[in-house]
Amino acid sequence: MEHQVKICGLTRVQDVEAAIECGADYLGFIIEAKSARRLSTAQAAALALPAKGIIPRVAVTVNADDTLISRIMSEMAPDYIQCHGDETPARVAEITKRFKVKTIKAVAIANQSDMITAEQYAGVADFVLYDAKPPRGETIRGGHGLSFDWNILSGAPLPKLWALAGGLTPKNATEAIKRTNAPILDVSSGVEASAGIKDALKIQAFMDAIRHG
Repeated sequence: MEHQVKICGLTRVQDVEAAIECGADYLGFIIEAKSARRLSTAQAAALALPAKGIIPRVAVTVNADDTLISRIMSEMAPDYIQCHGDETPARVAEITKRFKVKTIKAVAIANQSDMITAEQYAGVADFVLYDAKPPRGETIRGGHGLSFDWNILSGAPLPKLWALAGGLTPKNATEAIKRTNAPILDVSSGVEASAGIKDALKIQAFMDAIRHG
């Protein structure tokens, strides 16, 4: 099985170039959501342009309304809308249908019951992304560099296509694959020099760990 990589939270041209050169399978851009990696729609559209038609580009949103998604679709025309907030299965289905776009639903995981919540999105979103829950009281949804207990995944029914996120780095990527067999690994802070500033050497190291163990 060939494992894929999504590099998320891209904010600079050189980081997009590094991700493309290293062979990333998805590029993620956080749009108008609370984050150190936040971009405006226009910034995301400009950054994502070199990857158009080469690598799927993901617009990461948090509880976005139709006005924002409409603007993202017209300015950026992403391949996927990632719903990283409190979007219901009905809302994810509505986005898919109304905007004729593929969707990813991120679900925060801390225990087995969270996996039951995640199951509701299987067959609604194109794939489900299992991420670690943010620290208590934290309003920023992702990018904290925290992992959840991967053993939670082993006892749960998983869709054919899904992604693992949360605390992934070049050092633990191989172990993540061995323990979870995740089809897609989603990395952000684990390949950064500082918040929003990617490190090309870390991106390469992460990709090497996925490909060669």
